[in-house]
Amino acid sequence: MRRIVPALVLLLACVPCVRAAEAEEQRSDVDKSVDKALDFLHNQQNPDGSWNVFRGGKSPAITSLSVMAFLSAGHVPGEGKHGDTVRKGIEWVLSQQLPNGLITSDAHHEMYHHGICTIMLAEAAGMTEGKLGDDVRRKLEKAVQIILRGQRTTGVDKGGWRYRVEGTDSDISVTGWQLMALRAAKNLGCDVPPEAIDRAVEYVKRCQDPASGGFRYMVRAGVTVPCTGTSILGLELCGKDEHRSPEVLKAGSYLLRNLPRWGDGHFFYTIYYCTQATFQLGGNYWDAYRPRMQEVLLKNQANNGSWTGNVGEDSQLGPNYGTAMAVLALTVEYRFLPIYQRGEEPVEKEK
Repeated sequence: MRRIVPALVLLLACVPCVRAAEAEEQRSDVDKSVDKALDFLHNQQNPDGSWNVFRGGKSPAITSLSVMAFLSAGHVPGEGKHGDTVRKGIEWVLSQQLPNGLITSDAHHEMYHHGICTIMLAEAAGMTEGKLGDDVRRKLEKAVQIILRGQRTTGVDKGGWRYRVEGTDSDISVTGWQLMALRAAKNLGCDVPPEAIDRAVEYVKRCQDPASGGFRYMVRAGVTVPCTGTSILGLELCGKDEHRSPEVLKAGSYLLRNLPRWGDGHFFYTIYYCTQATFQLGGNYWDAYRPRMQEVLLKNQANNGSWTGNVGEDSQLGPNYGTAMAVLALTVEYRFLPIYQRGEEPVEKEK
């Protein structure tokens, strides 16, 4: 008996360890990858709550993308393992808003920063309570007004946006961020005139190339994969009658002919928008894109949990940018961010 009792105690003590090991094995490779990436971002955050651009200063846009990465994995301000990280990031972005409502650190690309920050505030508003929640909603309203003011009003660029608040030209890249920001803010109850979204949708549709189904960077520019993903998402989420329309499905087929490859230009921007676009389309589009996206990202994640591109903007913006965008792609099925939601009506498999 004296020998049996210690053995039994030891056996029972090992049960929690076995269960923990089994639970870890049951977690998917994607879950593990996301956790590792968020630990990297946590360690890269500055004491004031901001994140830096590579070899540069503090960036409202990259800080907002990093905050959204945590939110997309279910981490909310002030709660749990990364609660303080998220809270500090939101507070820092709020502190960067100018009196007129603009949020930027780059005068030449101010609408990139502003659109991304506005999306983050709109997504965070529904997850934030108390004084911080009040501050987020108040400053979000001012940010929305800047976007509405910057929408172009004449010519073929009517309905779009470009790098600066003031101007007459537009492009799909900048327009996509603003359109998503307006949609997210409208979902939250902000005053967004429906005609502003309608004008943006019409601009996006003018940029489609009927022959390939892809979308151009500008009305008279060339077709690109990232602009096609951006446009599909905008039409799927904002177009009244565009959900799985023939034009959108043709654009989806263009994406499937151009699946992601590590090292392509604008890789992280592409993977972010095309993942969301094919997720919204569902069916064979998502079934084809999802495994390739996950394979490419998991294969190229660094040991410290980060992703860093090696060409163009991916290299220049650095690992905080690449890691945040990769997490936002990997977590699209988690559906914690309101902008990731989609209808659950049955989708027929395409032939």
